Amino acid sequence: MHPRRPDGFDGLGYRGGARDEQGFGGSGAFPARSFSASSDLSHWVTTPPDIPGSRNLHWGEKSPAYAAPVASTPLEGPVEELFLGGRGGSGGGGGSVREQNSEQLNRFAGFGIGLASLFTENVLAHPCIVLRRQCQVNYHAQNYHLTPFTVINIMYNFNKTQGPRALWKGMGSTFIVQGVTLGAEGIISEFTPLPREISHKWNPKQIGEHLLLKSLTYMVAMPFYSASLIETVQSEIIRENTGILECVKEGIGRVIGMGVPHSKRLLPLLSLIFPTVLHGVLHYIISSIIQKFVLLILKRKTYNSHLAESTSPVQSMLDAYFPELIANFAASLCSDVILYPLETVLHRLHIQGTRTIIDNTDLGYEVLPINTQYEGMRDCINTIRQEEGVLGFYKGFGAVVIQYTLHAAVLQITKIIYSTLLQNSF
Repeated sequence: MHPRRPDGFDGLGYRGGARDEQGFGGSGAFPARSFSASSDLSHWVTTPPDIPGSRNLHWGEKSPAYAAPVASTPLEGPVEELFLGGRGGSGGGGGSVREQNSEQLNRFAGFGIGLASLFTENVLAHPCIVLRRQCQVNYHAQNYHLTPFTVINIMYNFNKTQGPRALWKGMGSTFIVQGVTLGAEGIISEFTPLPREISHKWNPKQIGEHLLLKSLTYMVAMPFYSASLIETVQSEIIRENTGILECVKEGIGRVIGMGVPHSKRLLPLLSLIFPTVLHGVLHYIISSIIQKFVLLILKRKTYNSHLAESTSPVQSMLDAYFPELIANFAASLCSDVILYPLETVLHRLHIQGTRTIIDNTDLGYEVLPINTQYEGMRDCINTIRQEEGVLGFYKGFGAVVIQYTLHAAVLQITKIIYSTLLQNSF
């Protein structure tokens, strides 16, 4: 019997099986033979259009035409059909040029889509983050800004009285906090056995160690997060021109107890560890679960459409990028909405005793001091519920609505532009 090639063979990584056991020169299925005759070459040499497929032909097999359906995995089928389905058995020159152009467009589009998503999350949405945090820590506010309409009005007043910098303050410090978080996670995972990623064959111990790594990371980044929070809510009216590394300086000073003087109401870092780690770990767990769930649904939907052979080449290329972006969008939105009350409590605890002066979110001008006297997380929750009501935990929620509306709009615009470019390239 002749050996059968394995399913999904890619023509590159297969080195085991019958070829190693029987050899080419033995008495197995591949006896030594001369390739001098042209009749012998007809069984082994393929035409130029077949070269990209890397097919390993055996006795009695013929290279299938590219227009015919090819057995493949659900993810490989549409891509192979997209690049190779339009070419016939001859004239591969024009198809090769088209394939190269498509690959270049694909790489450029992937970079552009990722860049647009990062720009939306960290730059375009930053004014919403600023106003959202100011509303959360402003216990004086009578207007809770639960809808986006009042948020737009107050943003306009801030921009009119203080200029555009009032809405983009502290943006550099948010990037520093993200860098510190990623660096701390990498360093801790290198010097400890705590896994940075969870394998497919996970167990409860591995998940516990992974969450422990996340907890340690949030603890390291906590003082820098507190300094970044102060920069984003501090009023631009009394704000001095600080450098981009002021967040690092303030974070280190918070740890060693030096730097800008604080009041006696300042909570120690040990009191902030539990709410900070709790919020960070819960945010990570919720976003990870929702991301996996949404991505599974989208991939199953894409797979069913591929089996029905109703997917166009343009849609096949869109399915390579946008499901993951949509899953990240849904995960971030759901985790922010679910944990918004806890985030309000966390920000009030971090800002207490720092002598921070914020803008008046009721009027759009004037400033207000922060003079809270919470004893801890439980006292903060009880005080907000008694003095401001349940809706007090959702102050500034309209900014979240605007933030994710802008994010969804950017994703849709990016998808339209990408679809147009793909349609013009085919």
